[in-house]
Amino acid sequence: MQIRRGRWRDIPGRGRVLLGLGLLASLLVGSLRADWDFSLIVGRAEALYGPLGDGRQRIDDWQRLLASNAEQSEEDKLRAVNRFFNHELRFVDDSTLWGKDDYWATPVEALLRGAGDCEDFAIAKYISLRRLGVANEKLQITYVKALRLNQAHMVLTYYAQPKAVPLVLDNLVEAIQPASQRTDLLPVYAFNGEGLWLPGAAGNKRVGDSKRLSRWQDLLSKMRAEGFPEEPAR
Repeated sequence: MQIRRGRWRDIPGRGRVLLGLGLLASLLVGSLRADWDFSLIVGRAEALYGPLGDGRQRIDDWQRLLASNAEQSEEDKLRAVNRFFNHELRFVDDSTLWGKDDYWATPVEALLRGAGDCEDFAIAKYISLRRLGVANEKLQITYVKALRLNQAHMVLTYYAQPKAVPLVLDNLVEAIQPASQRTDLLPVYAFNGEGLWLPGAAGNKRVGDSKRLSRWQDLLSKMRAEGFPEEPAR
């Protein structure tokens, strides 16, 4: 697949994410609100991964984060989730942490290790904000090129309104900033639980659904094995 690239500042219509396509009608509200049984999740984690050690405390802290922010504003939810994972996880590349070139960890796996690389931060933030009720069409896990580092990178982007400049939640930068201020990032593609997009001058263009991303589907399968509902991130 040929990927078109464009800077956020050159994409005035970015964030026009499927409101007219009727995809929200297919959103599984029941799955979104299905209870997360953390006693089950912890038990499954022990069975799958062995003794939890310090990771048990981090999972407990994650549960408290979700419970304590359930009624907060979306801005407060963004700040709380971004701060939590940026503080709880150390950046460690996949080859060092998992012995693989590219591994997408579940939030439980990342919290057990207390570490992850950029996609693990972005995925954990996305899943947490979905659990806190932030609408799917407002969130995209965005693959970018970090220009100053000259390497691939992932961030979470949040669109307050369909045509708004997104906010960027990044493990490299503590502050949540508008994408227009992140001139060090070049967007390549984005996805969430509903679709896959490429950036363009006229706004994001949907090119498929997230079922095309085998690592995303593998991650959701791992989360189900950990005791999460059937569709934990929709």
